[in-house]
Amino acid sequence: MIRIRNVDHLVISVSDFKRSKAFYSALFKFLGMKVMEEYEGAMGWKNGGSRFWIFQADAKGRKRKHRIGDVGLHHYAFSLRTRKDVDDLHAFLEKTGAKIVDPAGEYYDKYYAVYFLDPDGLKLEGMHYGRS
Repeated sequence: MIRIRNVDHLVISVSDFKRSKAFYSALFKFLGMKVMEEYEGAMGWKNGGSRFWIFQADAKGRKRKHRIGDVGLHHYAFSLRTRKDVDDLHAFLEKTGAKIVDPAGEYYDKYYAVYFLDPDGLKLEGMHYGRS
């Protein structure tokens, strides 16, 4: 039987590449991800086996904004090592002016997270499962 080893990469389209590049470059530097490659209108970061790419949306795509609740990606979660890492991410997001939609806290038993939006309104999450 075939089995998935891990999620290799995620690719999102963005309405304003320059704005999203600045947002994700700062976020991923803070989270310890390294730039993998950059092309005109595309950029990717990596951390171990995980890769995250942004691409400039085409003209038609730039006209339609992302809305949580539509068919498609609801949110993407970054697994962090500790609750302190989640708190540190929350502080970083506040410092950079990112929109935090749900502050750092325990949302389920042993599930500690902060939820925030990228420049296009895509919901992202920094989370840790466990008590420490």
